[in-house]
Formats: sequence, structure tokens, C-alpha cells
Amino acid sequence: MTEYRTAYVYIRNIFAGTLSETDEGYLFEYDREYLTSEKPLSVSLTLPLQNEKYASGTLFPFFDGLIPEGWLLDIVSRNWKIDRSDRFGLLLASCRDSIGNVSIRSEKS
Repeated sequence: MTEYRTAYVYIRNIFAGTLSETDEGYLFEYDREYLTSEKPLSVSLTLPLQNEKYASGTLFPFFDGLIPEGWLLDIVSRNWKIDRSDRFGLLLASCRDSIGNVSIRSEKS
């Protein structure tokens, strides 16, 4: 399985896992250190804490739900020159400082 792009998922500014785009869809995996940290939180109710990778043919609904909609999506798509159908690209571009406790970054910090 070939991985194309990777997003680094943070919960309350703590690295929690990786979301990867592959030739078969998407993978989400919690970081091992995060899982053994004191009181780790899950990204969402649909992605509870576990050691195994989650796999999906489409972008996981939780992550897709972080992407702006409507006029704000138009602005993001136009300003960053990202096709509206490139959901992973939109996620990387627009969800670094999203509302809530989850943020998406293109580099691990």
C-alpha cells in the first residue's frame, strides 16, 4: 500500500496520531506514546483509542467534518488553489487552527 500524504493530528496541541492518504483510501493511527500517556483523549467517538490502525475507503467523517463549508470553503479553495474535491488537501490547508480541541498539521512539531 502506497502512502501519498500524511497529516499529523493534535489534540489540545499534543501529538495524537497520523492520518495518511493511501492508494486504497485513508488510514488513521494513534501514536503509541500518546496511547500510553496520562489520560489520552480519543479524536472522536467514532475513532476510539486503540493500538490498531483504522482504515477507510473515504476520508473519515470526523476529519471531513472539520473542513469548512459554503462560502468559507470557496475562499479556502480559491486562496490555496485546492480543488474542492481534494478533501485531504483542504483538511491540511484549513484545519491547523480549527475550532475545538483537534488540529491538523502538515508537519510534525
